Order: sequence, then structure tokens, then C-alpha cells
Amino acid sequence: MTKFVKNTEIKCDWYEIDAKNAVVGRLATIISKIIRGKNKNTYTPHMDHGDFVVVKNIEQIKFTGKKFQNKKYYRHTGYPGGIKETTPEKLHEKKPGEALKLAVKRMLPGGVLGRKQLTKLKIYSGSEHPHAAQNPKLIDLGKLNNKNIARI
Repeated sequence: MTKFVKNTEIKCDWYEIDAKNAVVGRLATIISKIIRGKNKNTYTPHMDHGDFVVVKNIEQIKFTGKKFQNKKYYRHTGYPGGIKETTPEKLHEKKPGEALKLAVKRMLPGGVLGRKQLTKLKIYSGSEHPHAAQNPKLIDLGKLNNKNIARI
């Protein structure tokens, strides 16, 4: 018989990731798995089992190839002919963490659960953040590979 975890039994941890010289897409996959709770053995797709993730040094994040200048992000204003496009380079100047946030958002489920899980992502420029009281566990991206993500 399958045992389902109740909301009162769910324990959320805090993780801290240094985004210095990290690639956006690879970092986003790690973050999305932690936020969804896929690194826990109690994972259930319809419940929020995820942990909080604090990303620091976002201004030093990298894109592979020429994506920083050539990749396009599209959005629509809602008015006829209102399609807008921007590049990661322009987006990074205005809001440094927005490219990573968009990448993670697109890896989460669409709907109420995905929006709730996205609020567990905290992005900061610089090495200081206001979540030191939660004692986040540091994730070293250099020592991490896809097989070790499930062991976080």
C-alpha cells in the first residue's frame, strides 16, 4: 500500500547555491528539481514537497555559446501587435536574475502549484542575503553531477 505524506509531515530545508561562473540552463535544472522536491523519496507530483533555494552572485552567471547576445525572450502585452522581444544581455542589465528565474519557471508545472513552488526561489546579487538565519546548506556545483542531485 502506498503511503501518502500529509501537509503537516512535510519538512522544508534551505539550500544555498553560488552562481559564480555557473551555466544558466544547468543551474536551472538543479534548482527546479530541488524546488519541486524530486530529490526526496517522498516526492508526489500533486503536492509541494520542495525546498527553498537561495542563489547568490547572480551577476556572474554565464550562458554557453553566443546565447547571451543571440537568444530571444518573447512576451506579449495583450494588445494587437504587442509582441516584445529582448535578449539575455538587455535583460541582465535591467534585472540580473530574471533569465535564471524564467529558465526555472519554464521547468516547473504550469498552474497554481508551479507558481507556489517558484516563490521558493530567492535570487540575490552579491554574496550577502537575508536568509542566513535559516542556516542554508551550501551546494557546491563543482562537485555535483546529475547522479548526485537525488542525494541532496
